[in-house]
Amino acid sequence: MDKETSPLAYARVAGVLYLVIIVFGIFSEAFVRSSLFVQGDTAATASNILASQGLFRVGFFADSVMFLCDVAVAVLLFILLKPVSKTLALVAMFFRLTQTAVIAMNLLNYHAAVLLLGSSAYAGALEPGQLHSLSHFFLELHAHGYDLGLLFFGVHCFLLGRLVIRSGYIPKVLGILMMAAAVAYLIGSYTRFLFPSYLAAITPVYIVAFVSELAFGLWLLVKGLRLEEWNRRVGGSGAG
Repeated sequence: MDKETSPLAYARVAGVLYLVIIVFGIFSEAFVRSSLFVQGDTAATASNILASQGLFRVGFFADSVMFLCDVAVAVLLFILLKPVSKTLALVAMFFRLTQTAVIAMNLLNYHAAVLLLGSSAYAGALEPGQLHSLSHFFLELHAHGYDLGLLFFGVHCFLLGRLVIRSGYIPKVLGILMMAAAVAYLIGSYTRFLFPSYLAAITPVYIVAFVSELAFGLWLLVKGLRLEEWNRRVGGSGAG
């Protein structure tokens, strides 16, 4: 890969991985967790998980693919945006990597639910109601851990948007959209922790994040970046 084509290649790989993250993330949330988790009904949730353990574990797989791709995207975006400001791009990368680490570790809470329900050792030590409640608690903890990770991701999106706006080789409107996504993530996550009774009411704000990230991922995949402006940035600046 020669020097002139590598930024375009990096952009398109980042675009592919970004779309994988979106698809797998929506699948695990909308088609796995939402279909199995029954808010406030521990017995029904436990019954759903036991009846669909394969689907539950596919949800784990989807989330794991998502965060593995996220590590690569974090590095690729740093490479693509460091000509704008190496310092800011580095900070943005570390916020995204921190989010990825939090969500990856948080998957243990998700997996704990099926470990509890599927183990004869736990079934013998706890009453069914206790077992169901504990499993349900781990799933609640997973939801909170996910939103904790999204706090870091919200900051990443804000910094990413700022970098894109300043870049000149990725459309400014995509930077504005990513900053809007940042606001959506921060509102959603802080609402879960600070105002949980309003969580259902603010859920539609995530549409903003979905549209923004989808647009960004598609642009990277289809258009990449403006090579002329990239080369001018690389050749004419020591961005710090």
